[in-house]
Amino acid sequence: MQVALVGVTGYSGMVLYQLLKQHPQVDGIHLYGHADAPAVPLKTVATMYQKETAVIRPFDAAAIMHDNAMVFFATSAGITCQLALPFIAAHFPVIDLSGDFRLRDPQQYQHWYQRTPAPVTALAQASYGLADMPSSLTTYIANPGCYATATLLGLAPLVQQQLIEPTSIVVDAKSGLSGAGKRATAASHYVTVNDNVSLYKLNQHQHIPEMMQQLQQWWPAIPAIEFTTTLIPVTRGIMATIYAKAKQPLTTAQVRDAFMTTYHEQPFVQVLPTGMPTIKDVIGSNNCALGVSYNPVTNTVVVVSVIDNLMKGAAGQAIQNFNRYFDFAVTTGLPTLPVFP
Repeated sequence: MQVALVGVTGYSGMVLYQLLKQHPQVDGIHLYGHADAPAVPLKTVATMYQKETAVIRPFDAAAIMHDNAMVFFATSAGITCQLALPFIAAHFPVIDLSGDFRLRDPQQYQHWYQRTPAPVTALAQASYGLADMPSSLTTYIANPGCYATATLLGLAPLVQQQLIEPTSIVVDAKSGLSGAGKRATAASHYVTVNDNVSLYKLNQHQHIPEMMQQLQQWWPAIPAIEFTTTLIPVTRGIMATIYAKAKQPLTTAQVRDAFMTTYHEQPFVQVLPTGMPTIKDVIGSNNCALGVSYNPVTNTVVVVSVIDNLMKGAAGQAIQNFNRYFDFAVTTGLPTLPVFP
């Protein structure tokens, strides 16, 4: 089939293009950029693609729907909601990597993203595509955020089985620099990031409301979570360390069994038999690796969840949702082994 990709020049868009090129069900990829920009060869804006003949065309919703079976948006928050409405009106299949359609409440979006939200009627037609927790998909699939993916997969068994105190969740999440996107800022300058660790967006990260939206869908008793984000000097990867108080005494084996029960049919979620995962366990793959522990002294469950933010946290999960939507084998076109060393 022919598919469209809007926004190939960002990190997530580039990784998504690479995955689509390798997907056995994709015959061709049409690339689109700004509506008022001239057509340009891909290799002129992404020099690593010198052998590619693809051209980035001006955005045209009607042409995209005429020439393609699905469109992927790898555009920034605030952009997709301006472009997506014709596709929603036509019930044309969309997978959206931005945050514009993840939240059902437009006021929540305006508060956390500081941008004008999409219309309520459009938001209501989007489905939240946390791909390893299968649910029904609409024609508009909102791909989860990277921090949200790592955190929700680390919390789902504890929350769905109500094994923890609902008011006790603390998440210490760390991300590599590619999660900040390509545009350089003072905070992402090499001199600032190298040999350094820094907290950012304390209690203000835009992935918090989508996590709360999903957690409360699983268990309405959860009022809030404590969520901190830290920038670490690596290119890709997220490690979310999750702490919560157990409702009653447990063992590490019981916690691990709860995770195995939830994920035994999910090929991209790996529950380690012992120990804790590292970021390098997943880089270059669409996997989420999980390690669990229970401390009987403090009655605390600890979960470590690691993903590649550009794969499972963005492009890889988008392909996983593409496979789900068209009923392909879930692993089609996706790497299951990390790049190592």
